[in-house]
Amino acid sequence: MFRIYLIDTLNFRSRPNGILLTSDPQNILVPIYKLNARVRSEDTIYSTGGNSFHYSYSSYGTSKGNNWNYNYMPGFGAMFGHNLINIQYHNTLSKKTTKFFKNPVLINTLYYPTDSKDTLNGKAVQRDYYMVSAYNEDTNSDGYINTDDLRRFFLFNLDGTMNMQLIPDGYSVNSSQYDPYNDYMYVYAAVDENVNGYQDDIEDVHVFWIDLKSPQKGARLY
Repeated sequence: MFRIYLIDTLNFRSRPNGILLTSDPQNILVPIYKLNARVRSEDTIYSTGGNSFHYSYSSYGTSKGNNWNYNYMPGFGAMFGHNLINIQYHNTLSKKTTKFFKNPVLINTLYYPTDSKDTLNGKAVQRDYYMVSAYNEDTNSDGYINTDDLRRFFLFNLDGTMNMQLIPDGYSVNSSQYDPYNDYMYVYAAVDENVNGYQDDIEDVHVFWIDLKSPQKGARLY
């Protein structure tokens, strides 16, 4: 009988996995994953996570004048992956390369301008920014950045540089919902009421709205 043990350490290697094409052919994204190590009997097995995508099967996104090509929101691909720790931006013309985050984080979801030809209410939709929800800080001071920390939501410029934090500190992002009538994204975030850096089940949840046509810091709706 073989036993498999997961090695959890702050010292780890990373590897890329796949290339993401965007609405602008010269802007390419490279997902970077933690290299996972598992011990099976006396052997060590190495692996990375794989790219997965959120899809929408809303009838609104396939009705007349609306074609999201099954993306989560029109104009955006939504990618996630297990142990996704960074995204690298590369411009094929200028050869500029930069990482979204200076240090490894734990990315929950990356929203990026899709290369599909999406339409909303009969008009072409093309986004010119990225959004990332991520655990970027050891908020509960347990020595690790993981899903026990507060999850934050960031806006990045098209060249991979950070623009702003969309949801204020002191919140942990839970989920989101798309409003096709206003082209809004509603973000549900729990308040860290006791300031312990951990999301407790009993803590209040607030709702913020973000105008995807011109994203600014989320305005609180509830």
